[in-house]
Amino acid sequence: MSSTHLVLHDPEGRLDAELPLDRELHKALVKAVLGWTGDPALPPADLKQIALLLTGAARAVAADVSRAADLLPEDHAARVLADVVLEEADRRLSDPLEGTARCAQDRARLVRALYERLDRLASVAPQAVMAP
Repeated sequence: MSSTHLVLHDPEGRLDAELPLDRELHKALVKAVLGWTGDPALPPADLKQIALLLTGAARAVAADVSRAADLLPEDHAARVLADVVLEEADRRLSDPLEGTARCAQDRARLVRALYERLDRLASVAPQAVMAP
């Protein structure tokens, strides 16, 4: 039996650091998901897939936030706030994915919050954040 999955060995996390995020795509998805008022009339499998996409985006943006925060002094207010946001992101990302609009919207709000924190880090230390 052959596998259709490819496993990448990246112990240093270089792929995350070198591949730029598709921020416009993430923003468009977040806007669409947060624009739902009520039941979006999508099958649970589609909602779960949307939540999965947003989870991947959240993990990628959280990695960028972490790298940017690590370039600041440990007692810098922006780093302290980034650490709080990252702890909250870890907690929320540990929640299991569900095929619900609520789950997708929770992940969308998390992606939005992480991008906001990344932007604030960029305003404090532009060298800490690569241009999108």
